[in-house]
Amino acid sequence: MRLNFPGMDQAAALAIRALAAAPLTLPVNVAGGVARAAARAFATSRINRKKFPRATSNLADAFPGMPEERIRELAIGAYEHLFQLGIEVLYAPRLITEDAFQRHLDIRALSSAAQVMIEGGPCILISGHVGNWELIGYSVSMLGFPMHAVYRPLDLKPLDAWVRETRERQGLTLVSKFGAVRALPPVLAAGQPVGLVADQNGGDRGVFTPFFGRLASTYKSIGILAMQSRAKIICGYARRLRPDEPDPDGDSKFANPFRIGQASMRYKAEVVDIFGPEAWENHPDPLYYLTARYRKAMEQMVTQSPEQYLWMHRIWRSRPHHERADKPFPAALREKLRSLPWMTEEAIDRVADRSDRDRARLHGREIAGEVHIG
Repeated sequence: MRLNFPGMDQAAALAIRALAAAPLTLPVNVAGGVARAAARAFATSRINRKKFPRATSNLADAFPGMPEERIRELAIGAYEHLFQLGIEVLYAPRLITEDAFQRHLDIRALSSAAQVMIEGGPCILISGHVGNWELIGYSVSMLGFPMHAVYRPLDLKPLDAWVRETRERQGLTLVSKFGAVRALPPVLAAGQPVGLVADQNGGDRGVFTPFFGRLASTYKSIGILAMQSRAKIICGYARRLRPDEPDPDGDSKFANPFRIGQASMRYKAEVVDIFGPEAWENHPDPLYYLTARYRKAMEQMVTQSPEQYLWMHRIWRSRPHHERADKPFPAALREKLRSLPWMTEEAIDRVADRSDRDRARLHGREIAGEVHIG
């Protein structure tokens, strides 16, 4: 039950903003270094004893045969990434500006995406919870395109208004996810790009397509929106640069004594895939093809930067009907997978085998040879 006293939301929002301002008194690389150190302590602490094993288990599912030590390293890295990301979100309005963004964000790889947007017509940019997904919107706005990004409004209205205001100063228009179905078609019809983070769990009635060889649920609404508007799809993300990579402006500043580990805010926008209606309109199941293709692109993003993905989330929580009903892998689903040009018979067999094991576990049966890492 939520107490609702006059002015309570405003006071809470001001308090949160004051706390959020504290890290801004430090250079971004110093604040990021502190955040990563806190993340390492938190990741394996007792208060996180449920989510850390989930992260290692998800990693073991995604990368079979990966050494346990490497899995643990990537799981901790995911927490370091998340904590540092929280700091960077606070700094972004200060650092990602028309005058200064080149020092923190390399957008040269967006040339192919920019060409699509210059040509006009509906365009949807799709990313996942990998790298810094907010910077994709900033990247597009830095290129001069009016960008609409779908987000979940914050419960505290004054805080939500502040977030919207700071983003809109950077050229981003935030669209509530709760009204996006009605709000986005006119935006796309006007030729303005729309950004979506599209790897949320779509529930038991979502579209189940392969993600690291295991069926994952995705919301139907994204594919339906693309089909109805005949939009071009651009799949990409902003990848945090490694310490041995040059700065976005081309300089090498590795001798900077104030840089702590991988704590400075340095990113490169990457485009993984671009496709349009011609790719799906003649497919026997356009919605399935479209959804599976951008899921494949997100898998490629995660494979490129596994330490920058939120492995602690319940990625494969929802299960398809045949698993819940304890039925064999459907022949119709196997045919859908065969219709995807990038799927080999070996890959399809792996998806079916994994689905059989998920079904057995769901119904409490022992699975020979399975080892879970926690």
